[in-house]
Amino acid sequence: MGRVLSAKELGDWRRGETPAGRRLVVTNGCFDLLHVGHIRFLQEAKALGDTLLVGLNGDGSVRELKGPGRPVNPEADRAEVLAALGCVDAVTVFPEKRATRFLEVAQPDIYVRGGIIDRRIWMPMSRRR
Repeated sequence: MGRVLSAKELGDWRRGETPAGRRLVVTNGCFDLLHVGHIRFLQEAKALGDTLLVGLNGDGSVRELKGPGRPVNPEADRAEVLAALGCVDAVTVFPEKRATRFLEVAQPDIYVRGGIIDRRIWMPMSRRR
């Protein structure tokens, strides 16, 4: 089972992954109504590296992105469900609509983006030292 990391824990966790030589794959999203497409996407993302970190939009940003009545599931529940998936190593909730700050801290080796598997985009990201 993966871990749910606070924003404060994320930097230290990431620094621990670097010396181990593990390639960190990162993706992000709302994951409010988890379905098989999400699962397949996450499994494919994990296959691109050694460790999969999921950035999860917090409740406020999901409301901004998806509208009133969303999220259906609160962020703590969504984070716990994602962390329980065998392909997910860690989850961090971020409050913003965009994942920019989260990605700056996560410093992925590979960033995977896409809501539709066939249209996913991946790009290596340079690490800041």
